[in-house]
Amino acid sequence: MPAWMDDDLDERRRRGLYRRRRRVTSPQGPRIRIGDRDYLNFSSNDYLGLAADPRLARTASRAARRFGCGAGASPLVSGHLPPARALERTLAEWEGTEAALVFSSGFAANLALVSSLVGRDDAIFSDELNHASLIDGCRLSRARVHVYRHGDANHLADLLNRHKARRRLIVSDSVFSMDGDLAPLPELYDLARRFDALLLLDEAHATGILGTNGRGAAELSPPPADLDPDAVIRVGTLSKALGAQGGFISGSRRLVRWLVNHARPYIFSTALAPPTAAAARAAVRIVQSEPWRRQHVLELSSRWGAKVPIVPLIVGNAEEAVRVSERLRRQGILVPAIRPPSVPEGTARLRISLTAGHGVEDVQRLMQALAACGLAMGASS
Repeated sequence: MPAWMDDDLDERRRRGLYRRRRRVTSPQGPRIRIGDRDYLNFSSNDYLGLAADPRLARTASRAARRFGCGAGASPLVSGHLPPARALERTLAEWEGTEAALVFSSGFAANLALVSSLVGRDDAIFSDELNHASLIDGCRLSRARVHVYRHGDANHLADLLNRHKARRRLIVSDSVFSMDGDLAPLPELYDLARRFDALLLLDEAHATGILGTNGRGAAELSPPPADLDPDAVIRVGTLSKALGAQGGFISGSRRLVRWLVNHARPYIFSTALAPPTAAAARAAVRIVQSEPWRRQHVLELSSRWGAKVPIVPLIVGNAEEAVRVSERLRRQGILVPAIRPPSVPEGTARLRISLTAGHGVEDVQRLMQALAACGLAMGASS
């Protein structure tokens, strides 16, 4: 190994930024096994408790027996298989859009969307706390990128007013995964209309969770009727609340045709595996038929002062965040330490993920353990 690799890794260890993979020996769930010990699990984005649902496993098994385990190649090369076609129809119906397009991951969906919609002569306006996939999509697009202060619609309006371009794209998470807060959607809609801009909303941490039908934050704050439907494009994920794998874009048929012809991560990636596509479709049906799942996890979240099942506890120093996480682990509780570059310098934190599989007693146990570490979640009675 080149010496500079060793030097870099040693520096990461010194700063508390070195990462290791845990050897998990159980399915995802509110309790998880690492090695020979069980832990109360607050690390997973499996918000609705579907990752290990036997109905998804049975559906995937049937699809594997009929269509195999792999898709072979890009859907433009080896064909668009029935499980993927059915999933896209179900997603479009659920999202209330004309069409949907499925990708191998939400990361790939964001890369595809941003890099295919805008280019060198265009401008992107991006929230400073957007997910890495959106940031990388902005870089790949070669458009001029203007970063606005987190959730600050006034700063965004000022940037839009000062920077003209052939096309303008506003890019934002709808739920910010490391802070658990929501984007100011009504203000973003208004600015998209005023400045004739496209608006991209990444609903990854809202899909299946927010809204009467679980469609995401856009269902809580829908676009106004006089805003062109093509001006708002939503990205969702199949790999968090839906318990499967992959990502999707929902919008007009024209948008989907454009992406099929321009989006490199779609054109040059092997299609979603048939068992995965079938399992994701089954998960959408469960989300629609079992609203108690999102109702329960949102009740847990609100009980502890959060609007979504993400509770960040800012520690500040990365090494200290790792120490607290390890102390919780010794008590049988898994809460990850999130450090730069996932979050800005000086804001290392514990990120607590609540799921439909957790009970009030689980959160109370976590609260007691945090209190023993000198931290508090700000629980309400």
